[in-house]
Amino acid sequence: MTENTDTTPEVDETFETDADGVAYSSESAPSADAPLRPATIAPGAATGRRKEAVARVRIVPGTGEWTVNGRTLDSYFPNKLHQQIVNEPFVALQLEGRFDVLARIHGGGIAGQAGALRLGVARSLNAIDVEANRAELKKLGLLTRDARAVERKKAGLKKARKASQFSKR
Repeated sequence: MTENTDTTPEVDETFETDADGVAYSSESAPSADAPLRPATIAPGAATGRRKEAVARVRIVPGTGEWTVNGRTLDSYFPNKLHQQIVNEPFVALQLEGRFDVLARIHGGGIAGQAGALRLGVARSLNAIDVEANRAELKKLGLLTRDARAVERKKAGLKKARKASQFSKR
C-alpha cells in the first residue's frame, strides 16, 4: 500500500495561484447588474390567434409596460394565471422588462385572448432576432398556433356530441 504524500493541489491551466496558494481565474465573472442577454434594439409586430380571439401585437424597446386595448395588463387580465401565460415568451428568453407591449385584441373569451396575445408576443420576439430567439421559443412550443376550436353542433343532437337519453321501449 503506497501513500500519496504530495500535498500540492492540482490546478487547471486556466487558473493561477496567488501567494497564499489560492487558485483564481484571470477572467472576471459577470456582474449582477449586467444583462443576461445582449440587448436587441428593434421593434417587432405580429398577429396571434387562439380559438376565436385575434391579437395584433407590437413590441418596442422600453421598460416592460403593457397596453392591451388601451388598458394595463393588470386591469385587462386580472387573473394572475392569464398574466403568467401572456408573459411566458419574455420569461423563456429572460427579457422581462426590456420591451413595451402594445396590443389590440378582439373576439373570443378571456382565455382565448390570453393565448392569442402569448402567440403574438412570441412571434414578434421571433421576428426581432430569429437566430437568438427561435430555437428557445420553438422548443417550448410558443410559436405553434393552438388549432383546437369548438366543434360544431350536429343535427339531431343537443350539442356537438350530446344526444338525448336513449330509451329501449
